[in-house]
Amino acid sequence: MSNKKELRIGLIGCGFMGRTHSNGYRRVPNFFPALQYTPVLQAVCARNEAKARAFADQWGYASVETDWKKLIARDDIDAVDICTPNDTHAEIAIAAAEAGKMVLCEKPLARTLAESQEMVDAVEKAGVANTVWYNYRRIPAVTLAKKIIESGKLGQIYHYRANFLQDWTINANLPQGGEGLWRMDASVAGSGVTGDLLAHCIDTAMWLNGSIKDVSAVTETFVKERMHQLTGKVEKVGIDDACVFHCHFENGSLGLFESTRYARGHKALYTFEINGANASIRWDLHDLNRLEFFDNSDESTLRGWRSIHVTDGEQPYMDKWWVPGLGIGYEHSFIHQVADFLQSLETGGPCKPTFKEALETQKVCEAVLESASSKSWKDTGVNVCIK
Repeated sequence: MSNKKELRIGLIGCGFMGRTHSNGYRRVPNFFPALQYTPVLQAVCARNEAKARAFADQWGYASVETDWKKLIARDDIDAVDICTPNDTHAEIAIAAAEAGKMVLCEKPLARTLAESQEMVDAVEKAGVANTVWYNYRRIPAVTLAKKIIESGKLGQIYHYRANFLQDWTINANLPQGGEGLWRMDASVAGSGVTGDLLAHCIDTAMWLNGSIKDVSAVTETFVKERMHQLTGKVEKVGIDDACVFHCHFENGSLGLFESTRYARGHKALYTFEINGANASIRWDLHDLNRLEFFDNSDESTLRGWRSIHVTDGEQPYMDKWWVPGLGIGYEHSFIHQVADFLQSLETGGPCKPTFKEALETQKVCEAVLESASSKSWKDTGVNVCIK
C-alpha cells in the first residue's frame, strides 16, 4: 500500500501551457519516486466543454468544469493551476487563495504591477503555497550556471546580455485578440514581448545576477492597426512588437536585453551571456543541454570557450534521467518545477519564484514600458533579493 500523499490538481486552461503542466504532473512520479507527494489530475476547466473533455481524456483528468469558480469551490481540489490568458490571472489567483487553495500561476504574474501586488497580498494573507512557472530556471544547464556564479568562479560580473527572438507576427493581415491570438491584444495580455518574452529573460537574469536597479528602454509596434477577431473591426494595436533596454544591476554590472517578434528566421531564440573578471558563461535555448564556459586562468595555449554537455548525473536534475551523454528537452523543465513544488511541500519552504519574487520581475517590466513611453531612465523599485 502506498504511503504517498495526494496533491489534487485543478487545472484552469487547456492550451499550450496546460499541456506542458499536465505532462509535468504525469511524469514526475516516474522520475522523482522519492517524493512524498504525488499529483492527482482531479479536474480541468475550460469554457468550451467539448474541448475540456477531450483534454481530460487525453491527459487523464478525472472530471471537467466549465466555470473556474466551481472548480475552486470544490472540496476535492488542493492546488489550482492557472494556465489562462493574463487578464484572468489576478481574479482566479485571489479567489483560489481566499478558498485556501495552493496556487500555481503561469507567467507573467499578471498584466500590471497593481494586479500582481493584489495577488501577492492574497496568497500571503491566506498563507497558501504559491509559485510562478518561470520554467527556464529548471533547465539543468541554466541551473548549473547559477551554481557556477555562486561559486565565485566568474569573479566580479561586468555584463549580462540576453535576447529572446521570434518571427510569428510578421504579417500585417494577422488579426488580434480571441482564442489563440490573445497575446496580440493589450487589454488581455497587458503588453507584448515585454511581458511575454522579456519577462523570462528578466526573471532568469535577476535569479543569476541579482536585482535590476534602473532601465532605459525603446519599444516599437510595427503594425499599428489590426482587425480584432472578436469585434470584426480594425482597431489600434496596443502591444509592443519589439523592445530593447539596457540597465544597471545592483552588483554594478550592466545589462542589455532585446526581444522581438519580428526577427525573421527565429522561432524561439533565447540566449544569455555573462562576463566576469575571471570567466564568462553563455547559454542558448536551441542547444539547451550545453553551457559554454570561458576561464581566463587556463594556460594561454589552451585558453578558449569550452562546451559543457550538461547530462552527467552530478549536474542539476540529471541524476533523475538517463545516462551521461543523453540529453533532455524543454518539457523537462516543467517536470522539474513540479518536483520542486512537491519537495517544497515536504520541507515547508517556498518554491521559487514565489508570487512575491515574481512581483519583482513585474516591477522591471513595468519600468521598461514606462521608460519607453517617457523616453527616460526609470527606477524599478525592486527591493527583494532574488535567489
